[in-house]
Amino acid sequence: MGFSGCQQKSPRRLVMSPRGSLLFFILFLINIYAFVNCDAGTSLASGEQVESPSLAWYPSSPADSFVPLSLMSSFPEDLEISNYCLELLGLFSQRYSDYVKCLVPAARPVRVCLKCYSGYGSLLNAYTNISSNQMGPGNESCRDSLLRSDRLMLVYVLFSNMQDLWEKSNCDFCITEKFQNVNNETLNFMKNLNQTLSCFEKYQQGNHTELCKNCKSSYKGLNELYSKMEKTLCIDVEDAMNMTRILWSKNFNCSLPRDETVPVIAVSSFMLFLPVIFYLSSFLHSEQKKRKLIQPKRLKSYTSLMNIQDKQS
Repeated sequence: MGFSGCQQKSPRRLVMSPRGSLLFFILFLINIYAFVNCDAGTSLASGEQVESPSLAWYPSSPADSFVPLSLMSSFPEDLEISNYCLELLGLFSQRYSDYVKCLVPAARPVRVCLKCYSGYGSLLNAYTNISSNQMGPGNESCRDSLLRSDRLMLVYVLFSNMQDLWEKSNCDFCITEKFQNVNNETLNFMKNLNQTLSCFEKYQQGNHTELCKNCKSSYKGLNELYSKMEKTLCIDVEDAMNMTRILWSKNFNCSLPRDETVPVIAVSSFMLFLPVIFYLSSFLHSEQKKRKLIQPKRLKSYTSLMNIQDKQS
């Protein structure tokens, strides 16, 4: 049985042996394949469009196209996170996001303490609810399930980074306890800072000599206040003072004579003449020692001379 072109031939009568049966079956499959290809070619010739499949043509399906699966439903009930813990996790997520949104705009000029202290307090409160031993509804604690259930410990790492940022900024020096408000010392500094900057703004358009003269007292007072706060500075106050000093010295070319200049000059002069005094005293002391040594030598030589004269006589 075979095909020629696209027309089917009549099958021949054969005496079938096992080997012949196998050969017949193979020829039969080949003829069917040729017949199908012939029909496909005829269809293309008649104007019908047939698209051949291509592996590269299929795009990768997005994750949203899959049927959503609840992985948690496949775990035992004692391993599932309760609704109470999920609520605490959602609250932490929201407050973490709010705090970061406050930090980024406060990067320059630095105001991470004065503008974002309430956000950090709220974040700390949300994390404390998760990490504390206090039991929730049904005598349930979320500390182990949310903080220690895996190697990544994402909630703990995220909060630790924010806590480290707060501590490096020394924000506790500028904020009252329980993150209620900015403390009085910092408010007083910011008040003096605003007065100094207002003076700069008032005279910066004209001659800078006038600015240096008229703003000298306010700038000096700000410097003195900053010196008193030197050991209790948060990053906001430190950065504000640095920027003010740059404006005063570099932008406006002003200078502020310091009261400690005279003591520094006196101490420097004393240290300069100290070696001279030392060498002079050493020289005088050595001269006196030489005189004491010369006198016995003369007496000894005189005595020996008298002895020689006595022997000669």
